[in-house]
Amino acid sequence: MSLSIVKSVLPGGVIEIAPRGEIDVDTAYEVREAIAEVLTKGRPGRIELNMRLVTFIDSVGISAMVAGFQTAEVSGVKLVVTEPSRFVHRQLWVTGLLGLFGAPEPYYAGAPTPEVLPGA
Repeated sequence: MSLSIVKSVLPGGVIEIAPRGEIDVDTAYEVREAIAEVLTKGRPGRIELNMRLVTFIDSVGISAMVAGFQTAEVSGVKLVVTEPSRFVHRQLWVTGLLGLFGAPEPYYAGAPTPEVLPGA
C-alpha cells in the first residue's frame, strides 16, 4: 500500500498534515519531508499530524515522527498527533512516545463527536 499526504490550514493558522495509508521503511521519508516543507514555508503556531487514516506504522515510521517533532521543536513550533488510529495509538503507547505527541485519544470510527456547550 502507498502513502498519500494532505496538508490543510485550520483556524488559528494551525497546519494539519494528514497521512493516509502505511508509514513504513518505504514511505516514512514522506512524513519527514511534509513536516520540513511546512516549516520552510513559515512558522505556524502548531502542526497537527492527523493519524486517523494511517493503517500501519513501523519503527522507521515512528522514527520519522520523532525526527519531525524534533525539527519542529527546534523551529519553535509545537507538533502534536491528533486522532491516531487504534494501531498508531497502540504503537505510540508501546514505545512510550504517546506523551511526547500530546497523549491523544485513539480515533474510533462512528464515535460521537463531543458536544460544545454554548458559552463553554
